[in-house]
Amino acid sequence: MRTYAIIKLEDIDKIDFAQIGETSAFTIRKSLDDTQFVIKWKDGYTPTFINNGSVVPVGTYTHAEILAIMATPAWSEPIPVE
Repeated sequence: MRTYAIIKLEDIDKIDFAQIGETSAFTIRKSLDDTQFVIKWKDGYTPTFINNGSVVPVGTYTHAEILAIMATPAWSEPIPVE
């Protein structure tokens, strides 16, 4: 199981990628307006940059919750009907 968090893009330099499932700023999923991104980590562990308050998530989510958010217009472009 994993925990997901949405983070403001302005905090990207504060992320220690060794502590999360993404490997770099190039592998994150960004919102379409480039203001937020998603990170994930294993349940039962919270990255130190969140624990110590240097990064404050917009929110934390389960897998089902983040999938629903990723399906919204803020994160996914509509697929044209042909």
